[in-house]
Amino acid sequence: MLEGSILQQLETAHRHTTRPIRFGVYYKNTLVALCHALEDHILTDDGTPLVITAFQQGKWYLQEAERYADIAQHSRQIAIMAASESGFAEHPTSQLPNVDLVALPPVDPVAQEWHLIILSPNYTAMVICQELSEADYGSSGVPTSDLERKFYGLWTFEPELVQETAEIAIAHIKKYNPELAKKLTAEKQQIVPSMARSENLVAVVSRVVDYLQTGQDNLSIPTALQKQTLDRNLVSNEIQAFLRMAQLMDMADVNNPMAAAEVVVLAEALAQLLDLPAWQIKRLRLAALLHRIDPLQNAESVLTSDHIPARYLHPPSCPLIPGVQVLRTMPRLRAVAQIITHQTEWWNGAGEPVGLAGDQIPLESRILALLADFQWRVNQRKSSNQSREQIFTQALDECKEQQSSHFDPKLVDTLALLVMGLQQGLDLPLMTPKVSAGIWILDSQWDSHSKISEEIGSYFT
Repeated sequence: MLEGSILQQLETAHRHTTRPIRFGVYYKNTLVALCHALEDHILTDDGTPLVITAFQQGKWYLQEAERYADIAQHSRQIAIMAASESGFAEHPTSQLPNVDLVALPPVDPVAQEWHLIILSPNYTAMVICQELSEADYGSSGVPTSDLERKFYGLWTFEPELVQETAEIAIAHIKKYNPELAKKLTAEKQQIVPSMARSENLVAVVSRVVDYLQTGQDNLSIPTALQKQTLDRNLVSNEIQAFLRMAQLMDMADVNNPMAAAEVVVLAEALAQLLDLPAWQIKRLRLAALLHRIDPLQNAESVLTSDHIPARYLHPPSCPLIPGVQVLRTMPRLRAVAQIITHQTEWWNGAGEPVGLAGDQIPLESRILALLADFQWRVNQRKSSNQSREQIFTQALDECKEQQSSHFDPKLVDTLALLVMGLQQGLDLPLMTPKVSAGIWILDSQWDSHSKISEEIGSYFT
């Protein structure tokens, strides 16, 4: 990591905190897809954001300059950093009143970085990275093919992290243009970003996935091994997009910000008690991470009795609630989409969206329905003076009241065994009251997406 770079400053600031930043490695085509998706969202959103970007070299900016002329029409201010080249300052986009260029000398470490920082009243987003060094590439050496270039960094929607990075970038700009830094600071102070709304996140993630898949389809890949590597990278980043969306949805719920993480832990424990096969546990785990993607109340817009012919009573063919539709763009996540959709079915057939009953409901959906409800009941009592054992017992008793109507009675019996284990000392750290302090104990699981995605190819069909 380059000394003095914005990425390095960000990493240093978080190195010894409770939530250190975990960076990933991205192929160039992935970053192009991410940036284009986020830029497209600027063109459709009415938030008029502040945009700070770095292009490494002026020639990369010139390739995107026409695009940035459109972006400028929807932004309050754009600051573009890059190593200056012929035509860098002369392009018409550079002359726009709300576009400012910062010419970086080649020795500036930021001239080796690739940034897109977006601060909008409606959402925040950021891509920040730098290319791997010759030493990082190792024995394989620096790739000769542009598509195989790799970058080290991260992308996120998290408001606090995006605002912090914007401040570091503005401080860097101040070295070259104090007046511009002052203007950017003033613009930033006028923006009070909120946590991205569900519909914003779904829209951005849909674009990210579309760009990733389109970019992959258009690549001319010379060898089967390179194709396999890039395919794996595509899957990793598609899933990463969904997991980031799910994480932000959890964080937006100030009353229950650990829901997905806690349901994952419970689901894995329950699945082991049920002796489920490894492929099903992995699928359940990913569904649990994503289970809050879309609230059921949006289902009415696409699901009415006219839309549910008899053939849809078989779960793999059922229509999906709107927010889950985006998962269908990935063949590997179609089964997960069905699991999430049917978690709101009831054991007695009185649920939604299709009215499946009993064993017609996918097992993973039944598990999620029960555990999401149990987790919510436990979370509601965390601030009380009750003991851990009392909290678990009361939550379980309330679930038992709904067995045979809402929940699968056999799963409720299995949950009772799990609760018994918890009361006797079984360690599920996420279910302790310490969670309310806001420590993201599953941070490594949210950010180490490649470990999940490398395994899912043979599991999600």
